[in-house]
Amino acid sequence: MIKLGVNIDHVATIRQARGGIEPDPITAAAIAELAGADSITVHLREDRRHINDRDVKILSKTIKTRLNFEMAATEEMQKIALEIIPHSVCLVPEKREELTTEGGLDVLKQKDFLKQYIKPLKKKGILISLFVDPSPEQVKAASETGAEFIELHTGTYSEYFDTKKEDEAFSELQQAAKLASELGLTVNAGHGLNYWNVRRILAIPGLYELNIGHTIISRAVLIGMEKAVKDMKDILDLK
Repeated sequence: MIKLGVNIDHVATIRQARGGIEPDPITAAAIAELAGADSITVHLREDRRHINDRDVKILSKTIKTRLNFEMAATEEMQKIALEIIPHSVCLVPEKREELTTEGGLDVLKQKDFLKQYIKPLKKKGILISLFVDPSPEQVKAASETGAEFIELHTGTYSEYFDTKKEDEAFSELQQAAKLASELGLTVNAGHGLNYWNVRRILAIPGLYELNIGHTIISRAVLIGMEKAVKDMKDILDLK
């Protein structure tokens, strides 16, 4: 059964729109867990545009499932991760001008740096995932860094869903997942997935967990967090 990681970043986005204290991502995480989420994902960005340091510190002490900490491979974020000791760290590319993460990490270009960067995190027992495009070259490079997981970037597939380019994008994900499994990596996936396009993703063999945020939070605004999470869990449980 494919697990569901719920990204609660955009609960914080709504909070930051007014600069107040609500809605509280901590409460959202607790409700998501009660509704069946298998893990909680947060991305602490350099500019703190949504999730902030207070959120991360409290979540690290209150989450009952697993905390997946998305972050850029910087000295600042490494220090924070070593302080809070999340269950896992997912290294992602980050640009200030982007609205959301636009693509996978270029592991091939910075393989040697990443090998050294993740060593102190692994020594603390933190599992390491690299967010990569479904490219054979990137998957192979990821397997050579010491990371245990990859998270396949499903943004292109999501963009091309229900178009003539969908099959090609889906095939790239299938092939990347197969290669990763053969290389001993555990495979997660995420970005742009919603209640409609996620169904086909379930057909990819070997997927461990899907990390999904924006579509769940969007539905939660209208029908509540518990129902929104349960609706997605019902789809994943069809696998």
